[in-house]
Amino acid sequence: MSNERNKKILLELVKQPENSRCADCGAPEPDWASYKLGVFVCLNCSGIHRSLSSRVKSIRLDFWEDDLVEFMKSTGNANARAVYEKAVPPYYYRPLENDCNVLRDQWIRAKYQRLEFNGETKYPPLAYTTGFHEGILLKKGKENMQFLKRKFVLSEREFTLSYYNKEDESKGPKAVISIKDLNATFQPQKIGHPHGLQITYQDEDKTRNLYVYHESSEEIVVWYNAIRAARYAYLKTAYPTGSDEELVPMITRNYLKEGYMEKTGPLQKEPFKKRWFILDSQNRKLLYFKDQLDAEELGVIFIGTESNGYSVKECVPKHARGNKWKYGIMVETPERQFVFMCEQEREQKQWLNVLRKVLSRPMSPQDYTAQAHIRHKR
Repeated sequence: MSNERNKKILLELVKQPENSRCADCGAPEPDWASYKLGVFVCLNCSGIHRSLSSRVKSIRLDFWEDDLVEFMKSTGNANARAVYEKAVPPYYYRPLENDCNVLRDQWIRAKYQRLEFNGETKYPPLAYTTGFHEGILLKKGKENMQFLKRKFVLSEREFTLSYYNKEDESKGPKAVISIKDLNATFQPQKIGHPHGLQITYQDEDKTRNLYVYHESSEEIVVWYNAIRAARYAYLKTAYPTGSDEELVPMITRNYLKEGYMEKTGPLQKEPFKKRWFILDSQNRKLLYFKDQLDAEELGVIFIGTESNGYSVKECVPKHARGNKWKYGIMVETPERQFVFMCEQEREQKQWLNVLRKVLSRPMSPQDYTAQAHIRHKR
């Protein structure tokens, strides 16, 4: 059979619904295929497959032998998924196309190299399935950029994550963090390491951040999924009638947007100060910090709905001084107006879009509780 004929068959195969997205990250219109596994993948994931000696070819540019095309026809993404994703735990994070490389890399290795999800009993059990995990992570100091080795202990039974300032445990943990309000998200660019993980939690009335990494990509993703497993167990206890469809999106989350804006005070006459903002859309919170790697928030703004007296719009401040940036945003709450300045118009538009996205979502009973708590805190 001619190569042109084979190419035409492959292009028809990749149009089928089950093959029209990358087998590993879901990116649309995959242009590559692993002819060892019989799956269609995107360019980014094809590079990871190549590093595993999982033979890959370009659908459009490479020569395809007849027997390889027949294998792709007989396998495809759906059949491969039935084998390699037979028993993925509901809490295990399945990366998407825009996720960082370490998540996609370890997902592919877990599926095809370590065969973690083929349904066979593993011994010893996989670390993230045991309900308990401990080890050393490099943690950023609260007041400086130095990362030091710290022992961390995760207990699903107690719903806690603890860490120790020294490897000697006799002095007790530096902090015992409740899983209840904990979030974990990969932040490689922000932390400056490809395996950088940000752990966020509530400490009394403050939101706090820990920044950690491990030199092993496998180990840091084990930590991430062990945290997700503990969070899932907690949610199953807190919401016993909740379905996986409802609970899984609540396990951990990426923040809708982060970045610097300038902020003025309540009178809108105070000098502008540069602050790092994080929009946690799930909790309807706009948090701000002095800098992007700060351990503790300076403040938080609840983002309700328009029917509850909240709004967001472009603005040009009249009296404020000291601002270097000129693209303004006004967030209005029932209590006060907040004015922020963005460096670029593009940033202003992005912030307006994501804030309006949160505004447009109806408030849940938990949201009303959070709103009352933030008002009380003030």
